[in-house]
Amino acid sequence: MRHRFLRLRPPAALLLSLVLAGCAGTTGPSSTLGYYWQSLRGHMDLMQAAEPIDRWIAREDISPGLRERLRLAQRARAFAVAELGLPDNASYRRYADLKRPAAVWNVVAAPPFSLTLHTWCFPVTGCIGYRGYFTEADARAEAAALAAQGLEVDVYGVPAYSTLGYMNWAGGDPLLSTFIGWPEGEFVRLLFHELAHQVVYAQNDTLFNESFATAVERIGSARWLATEATPAAREAFAVSEARRSAFRSLTRAARARLAKIYEQNSASALGEQALIAMKNRAMQTFRDDYAALRAHWLAPPGGAAPLATTAQVAGYDRWVAEANNASFAAQAAYDELVPAFEALFEREARDWPRFYDAVRRLTRLPLPERHDTLRALLAPKNS
Repeated sequence: MRHRFLRLRPPAALLLSLVLAGCAGTTGPSSTLGYYWQSLRGHMDLMQAAEPIDRWIAREDISPGLRERLRLAQRARAFAVAELGLPDNASYRRYADLKRPAAVWNVVAAPPFSLTLHTWCFPVTGCIGYRGYFTEADARAEAAALAAQGLEVDVYGVPAYSTLGYMNWAGGDPLLSTFIGWPEGEFVRLLFHELAHQVVYAQNDTLFNESFATAVERIGSARWLATEATPAAREAFAVSEARRSAFRSLTRAARARLAKIYEQNSASALGEQALIAMKNRAMQTFRDDYAALRAHWLAPPGGAAPLATTAQVAGYDRWVAEANNASFAAQAAYDELVPAFEALFEREARDWPRFYDAVRRLTRLPLPERHDTLRALLAPKNS
């Protein structure tokens, strides 16, 4: 359903703490008033830093590059409404310079022999597999507490988050300095992703919500690049997307190997040492496969031009170095059901209102049936 702010909804302090994790129980202060306070304070600081884009464009103290990118944002925002059926509201019509590398830092966690994310539960958004903090120190403190419980943890910076439309009455979610300078294709896909969260949101289903928004961003950015972007922007995105696709193939294969190991443990009660050894071999295979892919990017055979620079692979390097069950499980939430949503879009004749209505109907199904219905769209058809 579409979320609309009503003055009878919960107080803003509570509401903001709930929606933060959707950009994105435990015990102790960080899960009660302390967490709500940092959520409210952080979001209010962000909102107060935001000004209308037209006002920013008129300023004389900004760079020509930022001015042009803000104009691009205005065009992409109009495109999102006219071509993708995304909400025409206050969101992403203001800009804030946060003067930090991330909007929030998410914490994710998973058991040592499982790819199931630890969850945090809230009254409005339901149970969600990640938790957002406005300072990296707070996120790492939460991660340390979870690690002390025996969980594998990951902390990563998030360039933007969605308040699901609840804050449009107060100016909406702003554009942020954390992603305004991204290459054009990457920038518009993130904008479309965050707007998609305002169209449909299913309680207690991170996999559904993130896969849906990722499908919208992929379909929408492809249309933008085909009709609105320059050849240079299209080429840059194609190269970046090829790297992303190759890397995601590696991570999907690694997840499948790990899942099989953990399933074997459930079925045959493997000894812990044997399980650890199998898991370590799977992780080493992943690292070896990435090393080969990285070498191909930086020095293709036959003396061909490099497909990436060391700066462009630095993020992949960090991900691989820190990879664990939590990071693999979190990534799955963003891509596992994407092909099914893309198939649903095709089934609905590539008509955005029909597609969104079909997705809303899915949210009314029980969670297992919802996922099974989506996966059935990918099942081979009997000839």
